Amino acid sequence: MSDSPAPSPRSDTHRPDGRRFEKINFLAASSPEAEHARARLVGRYGDVHSDEADVVVALGGDGLMLQTLHRFMGRNVPIYGMNRGSVGFLMNEFRETGLRKRLAAAQSSIIHPLTMIAENRSGEQATAHAINEVSLLRQSAQAAKLRVYIDGHVRLEELVSDGVLVSTPAGSTAYNLSANGPILPLGAPLMALTPISAFRPRRWRGALLSDKAEVVIEVLEADKRPVAAVADHYEFRDVARVRVTTDHSIGLELLHDPGHSMEERILREQFRP
Repeated sequence: MSDSPAPSPRSDTHRPDGRRFEKINFLAASSPEAEHARARLVGRYGDVHSDEADVVVALGGDGLMLQTLHRFMGRNVPIYGMNRGSVGFLMNEFRETGLRKRLAAAQSSIIHPLTMIAENRSGEQATAHAINEVSLLRQSAQAAKLRVYIDGHVRLEELVSDGVLVSTPAGSTAYNLSANGPILPLGAPLMALTPISAFRPRRWRGALLSDKAEVVIEVLEADKRPVAAVADHYEFRDVARVRVTTDHSIGLELLHDPGHSMEERILREQFRP
C-alpha cells in the first residue's frame, strides 16, 4: 500500500472564482414548452426560493431574460438562460443533463443598465432602468422634433424623425441594430445614440458616446408632436425632456457556456452576411 496521501476530492461545481452554484432557482416563461422544461429540471436538480439561490436559471427567450434581469437588478445573483423561446440571443442551448458542470464552466459577462429620468408636459417625472435601450418614439402621425444635449452642450439643434434611441453594448444588437445603429463590443465603455428614420438632418447616422456621458433629449413642439419614452418595456407618454445615463453602480451578471459568451456572440453578429 502506498504511503502517499489520497488526492482531495474535487467537485465539478467549483468555479475558478471560488463560487459554487449549488442552490438553483428555476424560472420559466409562460409557454408550455418552457414550463415543461422547468418541471423536468426541478425534478432533477431541485429548486430553491430566489432569496436563497446561488444562481437563477431562466427558461424561455430573450424576453424572459430581460424580465429576469430587471427582477434581480441589484441582487448580485448571476443569471444563466436556456433557450425555450423563439429568440435566444441571450440564451444558452437547452439541455437537461450536466447543468451543474455547465454552470461551473460558464463564462461571466457584466452589463450595466441605463437610467432614464423622463419628465412629461405636466412636470411629472418617471425613472426606469433599461438593459437594452431607452427610446423616444413619436406618438402620432407627426414626426418627432427633438434637440439633443451631450453633457450640457447642444450637439444637435433639431432632429426630425420617428424618434431616437440610446443603446447599451448589450442592447446594440437589438432595436439599435434594426435602426442601422452600430454593434458595440460588450466591454466597450460606450453608448450608441441612433436616430430612427431620420428626416432631417438626412445624413446624420448617430454618434458613439462615452458611457460616462449624460444625454438629454428635449422634445420640441411637444403639444403638436407628442413623444413617448420607453426604457425596455416601461413606457412614459407625452414627455418633454428625457435624461439618460449609464448606471455603473449596478452590474448584472450573465453566464454563458464557453465559446458562446456575449462577447463572442456580438463579435459573430458583426460578420454575419
